[in-house]
Amino acid sequence: MKLPVVCLNISLLLAVAQGATTPEPKPRLANAIAVIVDDAVITFADVEMFIAPAVDVLLRQYGNNPKVLEEKLMAVRRDGTEQLVERQLILADWGKSGFQLPDSVIEDEINDRVRARYGDRLTLTKTLQAQDTTWEAFRKQVREDIIVGALRSRNAGSSSIVISPAKIEAYYATHPDQFKMEPQVKLRMIVVNEKPDNPGGAKKLLEETRGRIQEGASFAEMASIYSEGSQRSDGGSWGWVERGVLRDDLADAAFKLKAGEMSEVIVTPTAAYLMVVEEVKSQHVRPLAEVRDEIERTLIGEERARLQKKYVEKLRAQSFVRYF
Repeated sequence: MKLPVVCLNISLLLAVAQGATTPEPKPRLANAIAVIVDDAVITFADVEMFIAPAVDVLLRQYGNNPKVLEEKLMAVRRDGTEQLVERQLILADWGKSGFQLPDSVIEDEINDRVRARYGDRLTLTKTLQAQDTTWEAFRKQVREDIIVGALRSRNAGSSSIVISPAKIEAYYATHPDQFKMEPQVKLRMIVVNEKPDNPGGAKKLLEETRGRIQEGASFAEMASIYSEGSQRSDGGSWGWVERGVLRDDLADAAFKLKAGEMSEVIVTPTAAYLMVVEEVKSQHVRPLAEVRDEIERTLIGEERARLQKKYVEKLRAQSFVRYF
């Protein structure tokens, strides 16, 4: 006899995360109804499948903290359910609109996904088989993704949103912390690893190198020759960095230097370091001219989200939606 498919609920996941061998909560039937949207049904299995990637991440991140895990799982389930409801509302709107989606558009999107995610169709087919999914289901998913994206964009007025200079300036004035920059240095570094068969060799080499630089040799050239750091090909350049980018001992040394100054050789158990600071920036707020485009993109995104929410709320008001 074929057993009914079951769907793990949050309590069961928590019990498993805590190492329980006989969890008490009863699993829910996967084909039980979670939401009805007009004449469409969203099952608990649909929700579980939709949120599965997020659940995997949460179990890895919070598996040792059941209380936080429970909160996160509840939130992701609520959010996932709402996303599926919104998706169904939009698909129903498409059905009422009389719009047509050419097969060529679907095929183009499938080809794009194959190139970006799978490499070729054979790999995609094997992946679908491993996921117990059919090609027809995959194609249906792609078609629905295109429809939902198109109607969201169409009803959010994405191409016609205009942000006035006054709104940009107001946003800049009311979000100063967002544009605050911590002190930075423009840094070059030479790294030489300690060799077990040559103790102290790294320090000696960098002291000799430091002397040559003081005599006029180019720091960048010396870095390209002697450094064993990942920036060797760029002459040891780290570009502009904040304190948090560096280890504490290196940051302490680098941020004491003035523009044009070179550090002493810094020795650790595993390597020796030599740094030069080319320029220094104190803590400052980025000027409006520098962040204007960034603010505009932010405001356009916020307006697009507002219009999309308004569109979905209108569809919801015109539809029958019941949660179970």
